Amino acid sequence: MAGERLVVVIQDTCPSADTPPPERLRAWIVSALNGNVGGELTLRIVAEAESADLNSRYRDAEGPTNVLAFPAEPGLPVAADELPPLGDLVVCAEVVAREAASQGKPAHVHWAHIVIHGALHLIGYDHESEPQAKRMQDRERVLLDGFGIPDPYRERR
Repeated sequence: MAGERLVVVIQDTCPSADTPPPERLRAWIVSALNGNVGGELTLRIVAEAESADLNSRYRDAEGPTNVLAFPAEPGLPVAADELPPLGDLVVCAEVVAREAASQGKPAHVHWAHIVIHGALHLIGYDHESEPQAKRMQDRERVLLDGFGIPDPYRERR
């Protein structure tokens, strides 16, 4: 799939001064997908109520969360003139802002981490086990460093 076209559709249902501009959001996603994945991805920015609803329906968890990743089903039929769906990311702007503030980080730094984290989920990264978590966190560190963003896990070591 190298070199295939990638389209990132951004739906911002919760505009905020802290939300990074679309070109920055797209750059983080493209970086996470390593330029080797073509298709269409939707990034939906939502308020807490929608995040909590989706978190309850699809993860059986209460309350809003920073990011939810919904990878597309593999092998879905696609018309010849359409791009294959990669999946959807749902980011709760209010949760990201609150987490950034509580961690003493600039909002855009936490946004970068959350968007990259979610995009990695769409291409198979996970953190259900210690080895998976290490692999994912190592990849996040490399990608964030490429944008001049410090290691988000540094203070947790």
